[in-house]
Amino acid sequence: MAWVVLIVAGVLETVWAVALESSKGFSRLVPSLVFGVALVLSLGGLAYAMRSIPLGTGYAVWVGIGAIGTAIYGMAATGDPVTAARITCLTLILGGVVGLKVLH
Repeated sequence: MAWVVLIVAGVLETVWAVALESSKGFSRLVPSLVFGVALVLSLGGLAYAMRSIPLGTGYAVWVGIGAIGTAIYGMAATGDPVTAARITCLTLILGGVVGLKVLH
């Protein structure tokens, strides 16, 4: 169960990162509220997962999921460049996240 919560918390990290950008410096109400709720739920999920997943593994997986999700969102929705180098780097992060889970 802790791994499922950790994955959801990582996805919520992507949500709050996107909402933070969309809030335009907290000048837009709805994205600012989405940011706050997603942030609290994401950190709460991370805290819950760390009850049974080691600190380094849990945090690295959480950050990795958030970083990959945010980068993919940026490339798909906001026009961030899609290059072979970027895809290779994201693939390496994904390999590290999977490796941490498998070797846990």
